[in-house]
Amino acid sequence: MSEPIIPPIESPLPDGPLAQGVAVIARNLETMPSSPGVYRMLNAKGEPLYVGKAKNLKKRVVAYTRPERQTLRIQRMIAETVAMEVITTHTEVEALLLESSLIKTLGPRYNILLKDDKSFPEILITADHDWPQIVKHRGAHSRKGEYFGPFASAGAVNQTLAALQRAFLLRSCSDQVFATRTRPCLLFQIKRCAAPCADRIDKDTYDGLVAEARAFLSGQSQAVQQDLVARMEAASAMMEYEEAAVFRDRIRALTRIQAHQDIHAAGVVEADVVAMFQGGGLTCVQVFFFRSGCNYGNRAYFPQHAQDQEPGEVMAAFLGQFYADKRPPAEVLTNIEPAEQAIVASALSAKAGRKVVVSWPQRGDKRRLVDHVADNAREALGRRLAESSAQAKLLDGVAELFGLDGPPARIEVYDNSHIQGTNAVGAMIVAGPDGLMKAAYRTFNIRSTELTPGDDYAMMREVLTRRFQRARKEDPDRDKGLWPDLVLIDGGQGQLTVAVEVFAELGLDDVALVAIAKGPDRNAGREQFFMEGRTPFMLPPRDPVLYFLQRLRDEAHRFAIGTHRARRAKGLQTSPLDEVAGIGAKRKKALLHHFGSAREVAAAGLADLSAVPGISQAIAKKIYDHFHPHG
Repeated sequence: MSEPIIPPIESPLPDGPLAQGVAVIARNLETMPSSPGVYRMLNAKGEPLYVGKAKNLKKRVVAYTRPERQTLRIQRMIAETVAMEVITTHTEVEALLLESSLIKTLGPRYNILLKDDKSFPEILITADHDWPQIVKHRGAHSRKGEYFGPFASAGAVNQTLAALQRAFLLRSCSDQVFATRTRPCLLFQIKRCAAPCADRIDKDTYDGLVAEARAFLSGQSQAVQQDLVARMEAASAMMEYEEAAVFRDRIRALTRIQAHQDIHAAGVVEADVVAMFQGGGLTCVQVFFFRSGCNYGNRAYFPQHAQDQEPGEVMAAFLGQFYADKRPPAEVLTNIEPAEQAIVASALSAKAGRKVVVSWPQRGDKRRLVDHVADNAREALGRRLAESSAQAKLLDGVAELFGLDGPPARIEVYDNSHIQGTNAVGAMIVAGPDGLMKAAYRTFNIRSTELTPGDDYAMMREVLTRRFQRARKEDPDRDKGLWPDLVLIDGGQGQLTVAVEVFAELGLDDVALVAIAKGPDRNAGREQFFMEGRTPFMLPPRDPVLYFLQRLRDEAHRFAIGTHRARRAKGLQTSPLDEVAGIGAKRKKALLHHFGSAREVAAAGLADLSAVPGISQAIAKKIYDHFHPHG
């Protein structure tokens, strides 16, 4: 190979971390290929500092051996670099896709980062059952069927789903419930299901409804609606008024979906509108979702990046990471041209498996639509800046109240929930300068079998011990942001004493501990605060800091209660019959219909069990032995 491995450095570097970083990069250049690929800069702990992609790896990386031409931010990155890793790809498009995925997964500190911890809800029409169901879905596409969306919020998808159920009468119940029902449920009575579980509709007719729902959600809404209108008019002409009324109600439901549109544009059928606004050192990116010609809502993002990043670079990085785990729509409209627009469009097309157009319209309806979304980004950024300023003042007040060295960067709040000791869970919520950090929330299923049911002190001891033992293991140097500056515990002196004992056992003496308890008659506004070495104290009822701490305590309580209820509901949905080998849905249905409940099945004798249709002597013996293991 004739090309030089390293161009001459124009000025000698003094010994130090920067020179050492350049030397590391120079050594890696000796074996670095000239093909497309992705490179990673690593620090002394093996953590990624930066992930980049290149059409020619060697030509791109060699620029880092000339730090005097780089910004101070990049010079700091070079100085921290002690190793590099390289992955080659066949094309630059593959490199961009891999780069976006790695940035989203690894979160390197020197990259533009999109904090996107929440998946979008979708609507799923299942295809793994003879009678497909229509349900809300969130997460990986692990179940067989067709997925439609995304929707910006659970509220948007719930509203649409309710209208679709009225329009197409598809079942929403689980397969387990479907298998055990013999009479229509309430949804049939309120005309939101055709009751296939009770044979109130034949298979061909139901399949026709499923096909109509798929067509509507795939963008053929007008054709579906026109067909229903024609069928309504035909039924009316034949004086079949009840049937005509059913079609009328279905048409109204579809109209309701299309009517609740805050913003739309002619010709925009399947597109995401992405607009960016910058100010006050922050960037807001608004994304509006349009599917089937309907507005499915919007969401605001605040990507983290250096001040010297060009808007086009931020937009390109945002698009790459945003669609790293999502299927792109047919069209993406932006208000700023992304850097390397052609590569971005090719990468999104490869991700979608079809052509994706990325454009920034200059005139017409689409331009007005993009401008409207940009206005939303500007307003959201203004609210964020105002909230950040208010949050900073509140954190200063918390620091002053509890005698902290400075405003806390991370506050953890703990609460427990149970009913007479059952389904006991502990919950931790986290807040910081940007508000609630929901991605950091954690739940703790109480494991100890020795504690007395309902012993809140013992539960709190287990939760705090597990939390901070793990923190010491995962972040011993306390440089990953996993350690709190302040721990708030929902409770009084007893809970505080437990927390102090746990911290003493773990050798922790630099985290502030505070217990917050409601006052007499559990009145909000008369909370007492408990700290070691201080007498209990209160704040004036209208104090903003008190209101802030109340909100944190209430959020921890809400999260704990929600987790407990979910665990309890999961337990209620299971049946002892599920644990009996050889008992499928049909036999379970027959047993429940015969005896009325699983408890009665467990108490039944052999003769009673074998009298149930479909239960042979051998199966009856198996059921009996399961519930009477020593009989």
